[in-house]
Amino acid sequence: MKYNISFKRNLILTVAIAVMGFFTACDDSIDVTSVDENQYTTSSDAIAYLVNNAGKRESSLVEFRNQGQAEMYLSTSKNAETDVVANLKFEEKLLQVYNDENNTDYALFPKDLVSFGSDFQLVKGSNKSEKTLVNFITSDALQAQKTYVIPVRVEVKSGNMKLSEKESTYLIFVKDFSTVPTVDKASGIKIISCMEVNDTNPLNNLCFTLKESGKPLIDIVILFSANINYNNETGKVYIYNNPNVQHILDNREKYLKPLQDRGMKIVLGILGNHDRAGVSNLADETAKVFAQELKVVCDSYHLDGIFIDDEYSAYQNPVPVGFVSPSSAAASRLCFEAKLAMPDRLVCSYAYGSTSSLPDIDGQQSGTFVDYGIHDYGGSSDLSTNYPGMPKAGMALYSQEFSRGYWTLDSNLENMRNDGYGAHMIFAMDPFRSNFDRQKQAMESIADKLFDDELVYNENPYKKDW
Repeated sequence: MKYNISFKRNLILTVAIAVMGFFTACDDSIDVTSVDENQYTTSSDAIAYLVNNAGKRESSLVEFRNQGQAEMYLSTSKNAETDVVANLKFEEKLLQVYNDENNTDYALFPKDLVSFGSDFQLVKGSNKSEKTLVNFITSDALQAQKTYVIPVRVEVKSGNMKLSEKESTYLIFVKDFSTVPTVDKASGIKIISCMEVNDTNPLNNLCFTLKESGKPLIDIVILFSANINYNNETGKVYIYNNPNVQHILDNREKYLKPLQDRGMKIVLGILGNHDRAGVSNLADETAKVFAQELKVVCDSYHLDGIFIDDEYSAYQNPVPVGFVSPSSAAASRLCFEAKLAMPDRLVCSYAYGSTSSLPDIDGQQSGTFVDYGIHDYGGSSDLSTNYPGMPKAGMALYSQEFSRGYWTLDSNLENMRNDGYGAHMIFAMDPFRSNFDRQKQAMESIADKLFDDELVYNENPYKKDW
């Protein structure tokens, strides 16, 4: 991606590099013979856990209008030895524990607005039940777009089945969008507009709609980009916004809220900035703290998520104190911690560099904590091996670059739709650029091939006015 770096202004948010552990050890040797292997046991029993239809364990996010549902399953580590019947129950204290452990204050979804479907039926010899539904409805008591939580626990009613202590509970994060228009189109495909905001007003995403449905062409807008920086004087990594990004955030009512009022999501890009800090070399504890700072930014500016991009960092060798060698594992850890800190927001990853393939973290597949894997320009491969557990709905194929003229063919758009892939990214859309006619042609193809519709351009573009 093209990016013009400005070094004029620093954000006040900083994150301490976790270095203390490097200086406290008196003896670097480890006596492996002293490990008590008796504490590690492997169960021969089938262990059951809760999972949703997208394969997400422990928690998931559902946005709904008027009424919604979460599709849940009871899965097991090995085939069940007997028929098993289990059910879900609403358990309020689970949210209290979660809030206490994570220093959050998520609100409880009203119990009287929730109902459960049929019991889980797990047939002998199988390892996954039929689905059951958690149903919920809106109410005047709910605040629009506020995050609520439905905490549930599974209980076995009959049959021989042990439950995973941690994963027999589940938090369903829900947001009520009943009063907000939807950008969802019939094909289900999401269009991601990655905006080069050094050059372009993000409000231009309002200029393009579909003739038949009347809905915006764009679903998700990425502000490209904030940076992860390193402060040599303090030894800290911090979030840096150049003047363009900061102006947009400071004036979100003007530049961002109109997009969100039409149903679009606003995501903040996180990019390297030519120094030692990057998204793929943070130690685990630093990644955890940095994820909390990302949450502060998203909370402060009412953003809908982040986009992790491993470009433009100047990683050093030998590795500086407080960092680790750049790796996909470290990048995956940051994504994991970001989703843990913000389960109600999007975590997106650019399938490029260290973020092109992310391994499991703490037993969880990366495709369960990364919502969208976005291919580099022209990339078309299935991303299920890059982000294990990610459904096709989260894979963005055949990305286009509107500034330098990296277009895609109509046949590629048709193929990704026919093959069930769920997202497509355009970068650097700008009605004031000299090649706008070609940009518009590309968006007309998107409207036609992905949505069976016709693009409408209102011919009232927004100039960069700051």
